[in-house]
Amino acid sequence: MANSTKNLCGKSRKIDNPYAIFRGRHPLFGDIEYRILKTYQKPALESKNAYARWMVAAKSDMTYGSWDMGDTYVHEVLRSANLEEASPEWEENYQVSLAD
Repeated sequence: MANSTKNLCGKSRKIDNPYAIFRGRHPLFGDIEYRILKTYQKPALESKNAYARWMVAAKSDMTYGSWDMGDTYVHEVLRSANLEEASPEWEENYQVSLAD
């Protein structure tokens, strides 16, 4: 069960050690990879906030192989990409497991 008192993904991480990696195809940017470096709210609060955001590093056809870093809306990541890798903190915080 996720820790209900603390956001386990609230401390910033480096690009090579993200909490999670999402990959997919964005309608404007083409193939895209998001590396989640920090979340600002617990998942229960994110689900109620249309403006919830994550700090990400994103690489797409439009960044020509470079990482573009900044905040993006959670719904933007979730509608254009799928979770492919997750840290133990992410799995506990979001109650998901990629081990299956």
